[in-house]
Formats: sequence, structure tokens, C-alpha cells
Amino acid sequence: MAEPLPDADPSLGLGGRVALVTGATRGLGLAIARKLCACGCQVILNYAHSEEDAKEAVHALSGLRGTAFPIKADVTARDEVARLLGAIRRRYGRLDVFVHNAASWKPMPATRPDVAALHRDVASALDPLLFAASAIDGLMGDDGRVIAVSSDGAHNVIPLYVSLGVAKAALESLVRYLAVELGPHGVTVNGVSTSKLDKGPGTPNPEMIRFLARRTPAGRLTTPEDVAAVVALLSTSEAAWINGQVINVDGGLGLRS
Repeated sequence: MAEPLPDADPSLGLGGRVALVTGATRGLGLAIARKLCACGCQVILNYAHSEEDAKEAVHALSGLRGTAFPIKADVTARDEVARLLGAIRRRYGRLDVFVHNAASWKPMPATRPDVAALHRDVASALDPLLFAASAIDGLMGDDGRVIAVSSDGAHNVIPLYVSLGVAKAALESLVRYLAVELGPHGVTVNGVSTSKLDKGPGTPNPEMIRFLARRTPAGRLTTPEDVAAVVALLSTSEAAWINGQVINVDGGLGLRS
């Protein structure tokens, strides 16, 4: 008689790993932080503005396998990134997973852009990784993971999305460059991308949500938890040979023309 299979390890082998998530106190960032914390990571919740959101996030993650610790820092500012990474070094001595989720977006048409706002959105996408890149080698070991959150607006034209679309396209290019330069140090750099997310009740434009859900092979739209699960998978040691890739997390929606 065959031996029973062992129970799956709910930690995905991530127990005890130190993970930083930017923009971690709301929305997709919080879902990613929750998944990593549930897997046993020591999660640093980076945020730039609301102290109340940070307190609520820490409370929401209490009782999970891992721990959650908030650090306020504007990751679009070089000195703030240096302060954030310095605080992580002093508290934990290392960083194993760096998830860049923070973003800004001002809706605008490409033919009448707010150029200054577009530049800010591009900077929000690129600067946190650019400022952190030189410190990553010394802070991460030879099994480090950098994961950037992108969007299908990097490749598809979405109305009024030009600033974030351009920003995410540049971010995906940066993923490839960093993957090549950090790869020799054992650090992988990848992205996860998705289309419109179903965030539950209150998600804007419910009619569009229903339309996109019908077009998705599985019959529903992607949730933040779906994206968070892929981030966790890319954070594992088993994902060491995935490098410089952008994984499309959309349930197959992008297969429909």
C-alpha cells in the first residue's frame, strides 16, 4: 500500500524570511503582505502617508504565522530609501524578499498629458528599485528575491492610463536589467502583472467587472489574493531559476482577443 503523501507545507518554505512590501497597508500591497505573513515571513509594511492605515494593517495581520512591522518612508526619495533599508539592516540584519508594489497614477489622455504628473508616476515606478539597487547586494543573501508589481497597461492601451502604462512598461524593462546584474549575486528579479482586479464590494465599475469576468476562462476576475499567491511562489527557493520574467496573473483573460 502506498505511503500517504505528507501534508503540504503552508509556509512554502518561507518561514522566517524577511520581506519588505512597499505600499503595503492597503489594497494589493496589503494582500501581498498578508500572504507572506501567513507563510511565516517577517514582513516590513512600508507606507508613505496614513498612520491609521498602518495601524489597521498591523492589526489585520496579527495572529498569522509571521510578523508585521510598519516603517514609514517615501520610497520615491533616495534618502528615505536609504533610511528604510538601514532600519531593516539594524532590526533584522538582512532582507530576503523585496516586493515593489507602491505606485501613483493620475488619469490623463496621451494627447493632453499633465507632463509633470506623468513624470511623477514614472518616478514612482522606477526610483524605489533604482535607489535600492546598490544596497541590495549587501543586504540580500544568495537566495534573494526582488518582485515588482506591473500591469497589463504596460502593453495594452487603456483609456486615460498613459502615465501608469508608460511607468509600468519602463518598470518591466528595469526588471530585466536588474535581473542580469543581480543574478550573479544569487538575487532574482521578476515581475507580476495583471489586468483589472476584483477587490470585492465597492470595486468601481461593476458592469466592467462582470464583462471581464465573463471573458476570463475561469469565469471570474483576478483578485488581489491571486496576485499575492504568485508573489509568494516567486519568493521561494524553488523559484531560483525564474529570473527576469514578468508573470501575467490574469486567469487567462489576456488570451482573449
